Amino acid sequence: MRLFGHRVPLTALIGLAIIAINVVAAVGAPLIAPYDQAAVLGDAWADPTPQYVLGLDDLGRDLFSRLIYGARMSIGLAFVVTCLSFAIGIVTGFAGAVLRGWVDMLLSRIVDLLLSMPTLIFAFIVLSVLGTALPVLIVTIAILDSTKVFRLARALAMNIAALEYVEVARVRGEGLWWVIRREIFPNAVAPLVAEFGLRFSFAFLFIAALSFLGLGVQPPAADWGSMVRDYRDMINLDAMAPLYPAGAIAILTIGVNFVVDWMLAVHSRGHGEGA
Repeated sequence: MRLFGHRVPLTALIGLAIIAINVVAAVGAPLIAPYDQAAVLGDAWADPTPQYVLGLDDLGRDLFSRLIYGARMSIGLAFVVTCLSFAIGIVTGFAGAVLRGWVDMLLSRIVDLLLSMPTLIFAFIVLSVLGTALPVLIVTIAILDSTKVFRLARALAMNIAALEYVEVARVRGEGLWWVIRREIFPNAVAPLVAEFGLRFSFAFLFIAALSFLGLGVQPPAADWGSMVRDYRDMINLDAMAPLYPAGAIAILTIGVNFVVDWMLAVHSRGHGEGA
């Protein structure tokens, strides 16, 4: 099978299928889930039945419904965080590479300062002080993640800005925004798209970790990290409940990385042929 003119290996097809299934579940959660995520339907830890295919959780809520709604929250949050981190990282990275001088130095030192602090501890401090509301969670993780995007965007922009066609554009009087929009960004899209997948995986796992530790998504909203936390004690009783959200986290992460690996391989081949 070929996609965008490139042969898609089996692993990438599997990854695309995993992503597609999760996206459909996340977008169509109210239509797919048989029950509301917070509805109490029966006894705690009731066994699976044709009516409740995965059984009920510790409060008598349908596990299958909460798993689907958890996909919506976990994937949706990770996607928003990644988009925001890329918006911040690309704008600041390109600005530093093109403007140079004190602008580049100031932005680089701020990024170095953020990178010098352990990410999880910094997030703990911010969320403990400002609270765990979703806007605070999104902005905190996006700012922390944008530091990696900044470094990549800056390195790409500096390499591209040194090429002859960019110098020609500057000589003929093109403005800074035009150079970034028409010359630098189009030539940096491929590695940035691959990096988007990696950053999405990081944000996805980071949100799950924060939720597991009680600083992420708060009840009664369902997300996979908090579900693992709520059900973790049942593993001692040979119950499958904690394995469902944990398996969903692992499978989606693997699927995204399959696709990212393929995209990086395509980019590497294209770069080698261009050279």
